[in-house]
Amino acid sequence: MPTYKYRAKKGPEEIISGNMDAKSEAEVVERLSQMGYFPVGIELETAASGAQPASIEEKSSGRIKSSEITVMSRQLASLLKSGVPILASLNIIKEQTANPHLKYILNDIHDTVKDGATFSYALSRYPRVFPTLYVSLIRAGEDSGSLPQALIRIAEYRSRHEEMLSRFRMAMAYPVLMALVGIGTIIFMLTFVMPRLMGIFDSMGQGLPLPTKILISLSNALRQYGFWIVVVLFVFILLIKRELRTRQGKLFFSILKLRIPVLGNLTLKSELARFSRTLELLIKSGIPILKAIDISIPVLENEVLKNHFRQSYKELEQGGSFGRSLKNSRVFPSFMSNLLIVGEESGKLDESLSELATSYERDTEEAMRIFASLLEPMMILIMGLAVGFIVVAMLLPIFEINVMVR
Repeated sequence: MPTYKYRAKKGPEEIISGNMDAKSEAEVVERLSQMGYFPVGIELETAASGAQPASIEEKSSGRIKSSEITVMSRQLASLLKSGVPILASLNIIKEQTANPHLKYILNDIHDTVKDGATFSYALSRYPRVFPTLYVSLIRAGEDSGSLPQALIRIAEYRSRHEEMLSRFRMAMAYPVLMALVGIGTIIFMLTFVMPRLMGIFDSMGQGLPLPTKILISLSNALRQYGFWIVVVLFVFILLIKRELRTRQGKLFFSILKLRIPVLGNLTLKSELARFSRTLELLIKSGIPILKAIDISIPVLENEVLKNHFRQSYKELEQGGSFGRSLKNSRVFPSFMSNLLIVGEESGKLDESLSELATSYERDTEEAMRIFASLLEPMMILIMGLAVGFIVVAMLLPIFEINVMVR
């Protein structure tokens, strides 16, 4: 992205100048106008070495953890509540930040706000770090004069979401570890142990049992075509990822997720919990219901639920009821649609959403525990059967020799 050097009038007599990364001169003019400036001159800036200067995205493209943004939001809220000006607060947080990419972003946000732009506009320049939900809540806080409260709500919302993700990862850690150890054990037995026993089996001079023959075939296939098996698996994973980027692929896997026993219930409740909590937060921040729903829909990952919420958005836009439109879709639980209808009729939709979010978050945690408790014995059973089959197949010829000797 090119860098433009601009000169603009800030007041009747004051003229300011600076640099701005933008796609075109028209974008620079639009941004300056949003900042309350009148452009006087704009020209493309070129690097002295002839190379194109690094863009904002390039300089800030490093990894920034979600928890770092949460901590930054909480710290900024504390400083603003204590009466520290926003520019000084950004400077303090920037100095305490260890991540160089986040430090660069905070420095650029500080300079943008210093030039007269709003804090929400400065954040919107980094959509990968500060999504639409974050920027909208900050803008609502600026409009209402309650920016510290908006930052606290954001920090609490992100902390709750990160905590749920952490619990899910912890619940899946043991089954995944067990699967990896089991697969590694099977591969070791087939590629290292089995070839050493083949010489013994060949010296017996007799027919081998069927399980042993199957095991020998698997061992030979793994040793001869192991590389190509890995390549095929790798290509298959790439094709799945590619398909997930298409609209049809996303829709297919979204339907599949909702129909898998246990996992489907977990997916549905976690998505509804996230949507309800997001919509509640936006409505409490003073954002109109239509805009709040429009911002909340991208938070979801399941395309089936997204499509139904988009349809409900259209019906609400035409004067219908949000709760009744969800009830007619027959995808959402009646508990959700009925509670939303009551919230709309009583004028306390945010309270209904809060109750829904709390209920579904609790149900999601319970569903995760059930899923993990079912997955662990299932993994033990599968790995036990696989290893047991290998051991029995190895020992069967030896047992037959003992029987013949007796």
